[in-house]
Amino acid sequence: MRLRFIFGEVLNGLRRNSTMALSVVLVTFVSLTFVGAAALTQMQVDNLKDDWYDKVEVSVFLCPEDSRQVQCASGQATVSQEESIRSVLEEGSVAPLVQTVIYESREEAFQKFRARDTENRYALLNADGMQASFRVKLTDPEQFEVVADAVRGLPGVEEVQDQRQIFKGLFSLLNAATFIAAGLAVVMLVAAMLLITTTIRLSALSRRKETNIMRMVGASRGLIQMPFMLEGAVAATIGALMAATGLWLSVRYLIEDWLKGSVAFVDYISGDDVLSVAPWLLAIAVALAAVASLATLGRYTRA
Repeated sequence: MRLRFIFGEVLNGLRRNSTMALSVVLVTFVSLTFVGAAALTQMQVDNLKDDWYDKVEVSVFLCPEDSRQVQCASGQATVSQEESIRSVLEEGSVAPLVQTVIYESREEAFQKFRARDTENRYALLNADGMQASFRVKLTDPEQFEVVADAVRGLPGVEEVQDQRQIFKGLFSLLNAATFIAAGLAVVMLVAAMLLITTTIRLSALSRRKETNIMRMVGASRGLIQMPFMLEGAVAATIGALMAATGLWLSVRYLIEDWLKGSVAFVDYISGDDVLSVAPWLLAIAVALAAVASLATLGRYTRA
């Protein structure tokens, strides 16, 4: 009987304040969509880092004949210098950090360059204009500086490059998108909380006479406040479900179907990632409704 009364009051409250309830649903939907988008963007950044950082290499470029660098003043790197560099990488103190070391001669570098020059723009270039190098695969790409410091400055070494720098701008852009989405989410969550508070307050004011009568006949404070709390929780939960559904559809059709088909080599987020975020969106929605209710009902449901 009591549950039937509570649910009946919830339905009556939502019906009376249908416009405000719809506003709560929409604002919660938008705000939690930003929250979910921020979480999924960060997941995508982490996926890219895990995937691409494991593939990148450290490039140790050797001194060519015409280098202007001070450390290459003696000219092109000699065979003994190359062996010394390899020894440092494979047998020195950084050897545990090195997975593989591949030597690329000038001729090999030239062949790779020519294969990429499909429009034959550099037809006059020959192997003498290329640069020999060591391609170093690390067991942990984050230890680049340790390995670089070990070979930087050695005779015959002109430059040490970390291929992670190629992706640095992309990751910075994605991280910025995460922060922007999170910032917008915070603003929208505040708006959602204020709107839920307003909705509950209006609902409580419209039924002030009913709540006074319930108080007079001995109804507990919890029984009086429960319908109002559930009104906000129901509206916020509907908004959270809409946000989760919208995110899942976006990932399913925009990323898994379209983007993955266009750029297949990237490790994209999936619908399973959205499902892992969805419970948090529901929890945030319920928490918003609870906080808004506690901030409002104590005043507007007193006798």
